[in-house]
Amino acid sequence: IYFDINERKLLALAKKAKEAGVELFVMDDGWFGERNDDAHSLGDWEVNEKKLPGGLAGLGRRIKALGLDFGIWVEPEMVNVNSHLYQAHPDWTIEIPGKPHAEGRNQRILDLTRTEVQDYIIETMTKVFSSAEISYVKWDMNRTFTDYYSAALPPERQGEVAHRYVLGLYRCMRELTARFPDILFEGCSAGGNRFDLGILCYMPQIWTSDDTDAYERQLIQAGTSYGYPPSVMGCHVSASPNHQTARTSPIESRFNVAAFGVLGYELDLGRLTPAEQKAVAAQIAYYKAHRRLFQYGRFLRLCP
Repeated sequence: IYFDINERKLLALAKKAKEAGVELFVMDDGWFGERNDDAHSLGDWEVNEKKLPGGLAGLGRRIKALGLDFGIWVEPEMVNVNSHLYQAHPDWTIEIPGKPHAEGRNQRILDLTRTEVQDYIIETMTKVFSSAEISYVKWDMNRTFTDYYSAALPPERQGEVAHRYVLGLYRCMRELTARFPDILFEGCSAGGNRFDLGILCYMPQIWTSDDTDAYERQLIQAGTSYGYPPSVMGCHVSASPNHQTARTSPIESRFNVAAFGVLGYELDLGRLTPAEQKAVAAQIAYYKAHRRLFQYGRFLRLCP
């Protein structure tokens, strides 16, 4: 449902998920600020009460009452120009003074070389994560780095920006995962762009790729498996036709690929046929019965 969210729609999805045997319901983008598209409100991490009158706490309680854990999506390192945060702190972004900015996905990157920016992320996310019974957080990062420059460093030290950024990011993750040890954090940067041991020090699983096409995921997951075990690879069954490739594939094929990792479903279960809904319930039951084997068993590759 992208940005067009409200409590009624989310609860309808959650009820379908519970019927299928799902354990965790995750609310994606669109729940904060004036976030009705991808050009507004990144950085303004306050609940949009028009969409969620009871806030995160109210929605979380209703999700939990259905027998599901509750999770949310955040993108703490990013900011839109159309946001209260950018208007208050335009110098907090990574951009070269006097040069046109190479915009990506209508967003800019916060300068995590700066301690005050790190502090803002830590305290803002602490407020969000403590505002409801949250069991899972997807920590996203959706654009490439460009325009390397920190207003906090002199010209002769601009070569330090990339390294200092990562150190600042690790400080944020270290502090927040220590404050919230019971939350399952999943790292993400459009997928495998952040599949590294540094992130895995703080977040035990990573979204393997935004490309969820079953055919292409075979190649993606096989390649990832040479460096990482299936237990850290987020693998989802998504809608057909696939949103990235427009390829059509059976629900069984999508599950057969997604089962070789941490299984999830990102689609509207209400739009599936009765036969597909029955198949999903059977898939989830099968995965639960064999989850430990899929995630922690001895993994062998069959060479063609």
